Amino acid sequence: MKPTLSLAALAWLTLPLIACGQPAAPETERAEIVRPQTVQPEIVATYPHDSAAFTQGLFIHDGAMFESTGQVGESSLRRVELQTGHVLQQVNINPPIFGEGSTRIGDEIFMVSWVSGAGMVFDAGTFELVDQFAYPGEGWGLTTDGRQLILSDGSPQLRLLDPETLELTGTIDVTLNGRPVRRINELEWVDGEIWANIWQTSMIVRIDPETGIVTGLVDLGALLPAGVADPRDAVANGIAVNHETGQIYVTGKLWPVLYEIRLPGDGE
Repeated sequence: MKPTLSLAALAWLTLPLIACGQPAAPETERAEIVRPQTVQPEIVATYPHDSAAFTQGLFIHDGAMFESTGQVGESSLRRVELQTGHVLQQVNINPPIFGEGSTRIGDEIFMVSWVSGAGMVFDAGTFELVDQFAYPGEGWGLTTDGRQLILSDGSPQLRLLDPETLELTGTIDVTLNGRPVRRINELEWVDGEIWANIWQTSMIVRIDPETGIVTGLVDLGALLPAGVADPRDAVANGIAVNHETGQIYVTGKLWPVLYEIRLPGDGE
């Protein structure tokens, strides 16, 4: 277990997560600022993962793992056997689409793309493309609280979308120590919180969806596999929770492993 960082160390560590040039919170607001702890997870189990998969989205439904991958000409939506890492079902996304995050509501899987402003809706059983939608700006991560889609675009603001109309219904401004958090990437809804990878860091931030405040940080730095093909791109990205069992899984872009993790103090 990694010891909790001091406030000074935490401030230094999280500088890359904060939008440059943002003013400090006013003195009257500082008493309300949450000072989140940083923890290092415990590894429960390790599983194989496709080391060629540029992981962008990860989720579990009814015990099955689904993954969306990126890169133009290599993007795909997959159903993966968790224990072996074998791809059981796959649909490829044609260029110029650069695949990003994905999630499932009902019998449909929603997936976004990076700079194309194009979203896709697939039949969850057949992977047939059944609908498409457009949105302004970029798409990075995607998750759901069961009622609405939650989309990240690399900015400090998460978007809320109606899954029926795909219309914007609200936003969440994400802050850490009173400052905006940028580079929010892959998302997962975990026990009433939004967990998010922060691009090009080893950090997962735990976001209160009501306030947007980061209430905790999970450092995956010790999980980075040795000898990955491209250390610059092979960053932590991919969070999935089995909502039936509470098991949490993480991986990264081009990682040859998928980890089941547990936070210190959570169970035996």
